[in-house]
Amino acid sequence: MQTAAKLVLEPIFEADLDPAAFGYRPKRSGGQAIQQVLALLRQGYTDVVDADLSKYFDTIPHTELMGSMARRIVDANMLRLIKQWLKAPVETTGKDGGTRMAGGKANKMGVPQGGVISPLVANLYMNRFLKYWRQSGKGGAWDAHIINYADDFVILSRGYAVEALAWTDRVMTRLGLTLNRTKTRLCDARSERFDFLGYSFGPHCHRQQGRWFIGASPSNKSVQRLKDKVGAVLVPGNKGPWGEVRDTLNCLLQGWCGYFSPGTHYVTDRVVEAHLYDRVRNFLVRRHKMPPRSIGPFSMEAVFGELGVPRLRHLRRKDAMS
Repeated sequence: MQTAAKLVLEPIFEADLDPAAFGYRPKRSGGQAIQQVLALLRQGYTDVVDADLSKYFDTIPHTELMGSMARRIVDANMLRLIKQWLKAPVETTGKDGGTRMAGGKANKMGVPQGGVISPLVANLYMNRFLKYWRQSGKGGAWDAHIINYADDFVILSRGYAVEALAWTDRVMTRLGLTLNRTKTRLCDARSERFDFLGYSFGPHCHRQQGRWFIGASPSNKSVQRLKDKVGAVLVPGNKGPWGEVRDTLNCLLQGWCGYFSPGTHYVTDRVVEAHLYDRVRNFLVRRHKMPPRSIGPFSMEAVFGELGVPRLRHLRRKDAMS
């Protein structure tokens, strides 16, 4: 039922959403947001507010959210149904592995994560902040741009990051939301990096010319997550034929490279491919009961050749911004 409601409501809300929002919208993507951030940085918008909201989905106030919805939806039955979804009890798992029930009729805030309609209504509430930014003329006054994806956003400006952060803090408080003061920070992208949507933006060194430039590359956390997923595929207990194991591995690499096509990749590619080769070689050596540190027929040329593991540069989109 939520899927049916989303199909009806999405075109209605889409007409109102700010152009700065890229998350969970038709014909918009994280890749576009990444390329937009990189383009703005290279145009000189290097004074950055790297913002982090505390538990955004869990703290959206229902009364204000329903008010935003009622401005576009006149069907009382639809509004009542959405309100019931917002108050539906949800079973959550804590860090200790225990489960507990959240939500319920008495709950006055929060959007159940994982619900089909949740990203849509979360976008709608974030749109109040983005719309107020535009209507109050802060982008023009501070020569600044917001790039938003779901609950994640950065503000890129030319010299007004302090003012933009103070204003954002005040407005978020009025909206019933909270900036995470520990993780939110100011950054000069000409001299230091910041992470956004899995990328690390900021100064990079050209490997051949030795000059510094503002670029983007997969963040350390993103690289580590890929390594963990590769390790999960190449576990000793995986007894499948090599062809099936390779295809699973290649599907993982294809998805990773599809997302991480924009930006600079030389350093991270070397790190990932070295790890990839090491794990594949260990996996095959163990399977063939060879001495642990031996190479045998599983040289790097063989792994990235006849054994069918692709080089990462061959999997990326050619049209992405470098």
